[in-house]
Amino acid sequence: MKELFPAKQVMGFVFSLILTVVALLVYFTDMSFAVGMTVLLITAFIQAFLQLVVFMHAGESKDGSAIYTNVFYGVVIALVTIFGSLLILIWDM
Repeated sequence: MKELFPAKQVMGFVFSLILTVVALLVYFTDMSFAVGMTVLLITAFIQAFLQLVVFMHAGESKDGSAIYTNVFYGVVIALVTIFGSLLILIWDM
């Protein structure tokens, strides 16, 4: 019966709830902007990685390294797009 209980998914869900509570504490406490944004960014990246590994089963297939490579490539493209847009539209370069 123990092998039928999804302990990894339950622990991932509990950890996701903890990360969500930590992110909510940024709103309800009196933090500076820099500290609040740092906490939010860290919790967001941890939560995204947790979702990818635990709930999307990224590391359980034979193509685990290809999946992580594609995710890394997607993050790089997103950052280039965001900072390129900021460079052109806001910073007038």
